[in-house]
Amino acid sequence: MKRIYLWLRELSLSQQLITISFLVIMIFSLFLVSILFPQITFFTENEMFRILHVSQESTAYYLEENPNKLPSSPIGESTGIVQGVYVVGQDEIIGLGGGTFSVEETLQIIEEIESGQVSSTKDYQFIEGNNRNTDKVLYTISPLKDGRYLISKLPSSYEDSFRNAITNNVVSVNILVALILFLFLTIWIATLIHPLNQIKNYIDKLRKDEEATLNVDRHDEIGEVADALRDMEEALNKQNREKQEMIQNISHDLKTPIATIRSYGESIKDGVYPYGTLEKSIDVIVEHADRLDKKVRSLIALNKMDYLLDDCPEGDTLNMAEVIDKVLLALKVIRPEIEFIQDVDRNVHFHGEEEPWRIVVENLVDNALRYAKSKIIIALHEDELYVENDGKSIPQEHMNKLFFPYEKGTDGQFGLGLSIVHKVVSTYGYHVEAENLQNAVRFRIYREVSKKEKKARDKEKRARDKEIKKESKKKKK
Repeated sequence: MKRIYLWLRELSLSQQLITISFLVIMIFSLFLVSILFPQITFFTENEMFRILHVSQESTAYYLEENPNKLPSSPIGESTGIVQGVYVVGQDEIIGLGGGTFSVEETLQIIEEIESGQVSSTKDYQFIEGNNRNTDKVLYTISPLKDGRYLISKLPSSYEDSFRNAITNNVVSVNILVALILFLFLTIWIATLIHPLNQIKNYIDKLRKDEEATLNVDRHDEIGEVADALRDMEEALNKQNREKQEMIQNISHDLKTPIATIRSYGESIKDGVYPYGTLEKSIDVIVEHADRLDKKVRSLIALNKMDYLLDDCPEGDTLNMAEVIDKVLLALKVIRPEIEFIQDVDRNVHFHGEEEPWRIVVENLVDNALRYAKSKIIIALHEDELYVENDGKSIPQEHMNKLFFPYEKGTDGQFGLGLSIVHKVVSTYGYHVEAENLQNAVRFRIYREVSKKEKKARDKEKRARDKEIKKESKKKKK
């Protein structure tokens, strides 16, 4: 069975249709030969005996009402039925209406009657003829009240014609139904093949970077695939545009510091100090070198985050309070005049590795330092971290593009920091958003938690607080 399945998978849809149709025809033929034809034969034989019984009822009633008189012809006789009356003790059957019984038939009937087994209406089949030519005859023998027997026979020719008529009708109907099903199946397969060929040609053109359109208007799975391919093309075009813009932005951002370093270096080599003194001119070179170094590091970090995978053990294992402490220790010195306000729960853990999350916090704090006027608030609670500064609001037209690469703010440097934040946060199953508050801007990282999980956490927290209280009471004692 497995081999047949694997073989069918190698065929095209048209070939599969032909193969399935052939198998259906074979199964249908086997059904006709093994089941339907024997059932038709059985039904035909029962129907013939039923006709004999119906034919005998009227004749038997007449003979019982008129015991000394034989009808000139069988009463209520059906076409093809031969009837006769046998009187016990006489070795002949008196035919009704010219019906005759052969000697062989007479002897067989007399033998059945004299055996004493015909106490009620009984049906028999007799085979006549020699080995080459045989003929089946159906008999019904019914005892009458006056001791006589009414015999009715039906030659096989009538049964054969009746059976052939039924068989032809049944076979014709089945063939017609099979043809209609095959026609509908063919049309259905054609409706599948055409859009699939359209999709194939569409993909081929996309692969060759040719202009392509896909006109498949369906609402089934094929239509969903076509919609997904169209969405994929739009996404690819968007990525290509962003890639080109990124290359242009990178070229521009690298070009300026390189050009400055080169021009200042050449001037100093010629004994000219562009910034007044040698020391100040070298400071400009160092400043632009630092800027170039930071740019390269950001690009390396962004590229690294593209390949970041969530291969951490399940659960929250990273203490975010410790990560925040390390970041603030390094960045506070950049603007000593800024006040840092912390609302940090020391027992909050996030999912993920320390280094990516440290980059996230560094970028958010560094971004806040560029815009803050006097203070920065850092808050950490269960499944939530936000960094807030009292700088000016973000223009609404920039809100939807903040986390795209090379989308710079008003005083932004390279437009890579928030893009890196988004990649890390998304990888570890969190969300990030920016919102304008009254006289402040907040960048919030959070994770959606189900009610069941939240309830379990609250229960665990209450149990932990209870244990802490017990421990504190023991220490006081």
